Amino acid sequence: MNMPGNLVKPRIIPPLDEDFRPAVLQNHTFLDAVRKSGKEESFGIAIERNDGMTSVFKTFVFAEDCDRAEENLPYVELLVKTLLWQWGGWKVVVGGSETIGNHIKKEYSRRRKRAFEAEFMGGVYERPFTVEVVNFDDLPQPKERRLSIGGHFDGCRIGFDAGASDRKVAAVIDGEVVFSEEVVWDPKNHSDPQYHYDEIMSALRTAASHMLRVDAIGISAAGIYINNHVRVASLFRGVPRELFEKKVKNLFLDIKKEWGDVPLTVIHDGDVAALAGAMTLNDTKVLGIALGSSEGVGYIDENGNITGWLNELAFVPVDLNPTAPIDEWSGDRGCGVQYFSQEAVIRLAPKAGIILDETQTPAEKLRYVQKLASKGDEGARKIFETIGCYMAYGIAYYADFYDIKHVLLLGRVTSGDGGNIILEKAAEVLNVEFPNLTARVKIHLPDESSRRVGQAVAAASLPALK
Repeated sequence: MNMPGNLVKPRIIPPLDEDFRPAVLQNHTFLDAVRKSGKEESFGIAIERNDGMTSVFKTFVFAEDCDRAEENLPYVELLVKTLLWQWGGWKVVVGGSETIGNHIKKEYSRRRKRAFEAEFMGGVYERPFTVEVVNFDDLPQPKERRLSIGGHFDGCRIGFDAGASDRKVAAVIDGEVVFSEEVVWDPKNHSDPQYHYDEIMSALRTAASHMLRVDAIGISAAGIYINNHVRVASLFRGVPRELFEKKVKNLFLDIKKEWGDVPLTVIHDGDVAALAGAMTLNDTKVLGIALGSSEGVGYIDENGNITGWLNELAFVPVDLNPTAPIDEWSGDRGCGVQYFSQEAVIRLAPKAGIILDETQTPAEKLRYVQKLASKGDEGARKIFETIGCYMAYGIAYYADFYDIKHVLLLGRVTSGDGGNIILEKAAEVLNVEFPNLTARVKIHLPDESSRRVGQAVAAASLPALK
């Protein structure tokens, strides 16, 4: 990220990561310096996504004639990246400094540092990715569309949660879970989409066998889905592009047909996590964070609706340490996927003196560390305390972009004693570093069953019956 000057050191150092440098602290320090300089100017970012929907973020930066104006560039570069993965979009409009705008236009092009974002977003929205520079007063107006989903429990329903290491399914009759199971699978490493189709159908048939009929199917899956079409998803990373277009893009529409065209809805797993939280808490402004094979994030707004945003915060850097771990997909450092998933547990294990069996799957390695934690192993405890530190600084960063009242932690990493350790450490760090945030944001950990299969149950409630 090439942040200027010294990176801000956290007041509470993660036990196994003394070089951790939270992005949130760097941003707050930058903005404080701008305020105190007496040389600030308004600045904004507008991002357009599908159907003309546009989100706008306004802030301030050093004026162009300030001797610290160079510090604007890394701040805005990270800001644009964060907003792109929060909202999604194919067109970025930079409102304010022409110098900053030209920098963003250059870096977010297909042959520069942010080529991954440019190519990814262009592919998702099937439009050429573009950056425009305008005066601050000429920024587009926001245009949002919120969707009311979930909360339907009438009839016989199947909820399916497609994780990258295991798949979960639940059979739900009039709101009562009559069956649930978890099965290990390996979707990312299979190039034939028939594997994915067969595995999903097998799970659905198993759940269906516990009910007299199937009235609706709800699916929670990592990735980007528009009108039940698969746009981009890590589950299908091993599938060649040509096969993806032929067999994967309409996979869930094909499954819908196989089940007699019953109502079927596919939603980003993060939004389903947030929906599960809103249903559990009976409240709104919920940020759901699923710590599984990756980081899944979703948001329920003040009216209990989802936003239609991407919420793919796994790609957003939370650590600005120049030697932070690299995300294998985007190639960027310090991204959430390496801090809020089983990848974090596996990465930290050697630092905790824990030797993992390299013949095991990532899910098996996680379970081994969790078993050690249940026995009081100090190294395993430090792993989850470190993730708890990460979580606190991550929540504080996300709170700069989302209006949050509740944070719900889900996913297999939170299972067992590890989840409680993460929660306790995160609360401690928030109290020390962000007392004002602690007063308005509560972190929740659901019961053990909900941590693991809660998303599948919430997914079952997605479709309304005809």
